[in-house]
Amino acid sequence: MARRDEPTAETMPTLTPAAFHILLALASGERHGYGIMQDVATLTEGRMRLGPGTLYRSIGRLLDDGLIAEAEERPDPALDDERRRYYRLTEQGRRAASTEAARLATLVRAAEARQLLDGPGARTAPEVAR
Repeated sequence: MARRDEPTAETMPTLTPAAFHILLALASGERHGYGIMQDVATLTEGRMRLGPGTLYRSIGRLLDDGLIAEAEERPDPALDDERRRYYRLTEQGRRAASTEAARLATLVRAAEARQLLDGPGARTAPEVAR
């Protein structure tokens, strides 16, 4: 049972696409901002690219909301730029990402049921008039 102050699936707000992608990137381990940007581009096969403004504005909100935290341990400055900040996913962030993934999976199932996705029997999107 969730504590009173912890968000539940019903009370947790929907994450922005940028926030969800950042949480997803951090689910596999700590990363610095540029590393997050690269991972998001890789995970989305280049369909989503986070610019620095969107990235750091989203990171600020995620930090404020307790969904991510700045990593306590830093790489050796001789091996990395000491100005870089590394971020990690918190337990609350992991729950938020999991809740959002479940919400999106429900939407994908609805799209499949309405034959909106490519595949046998799927409807194709109408041509857009130019």
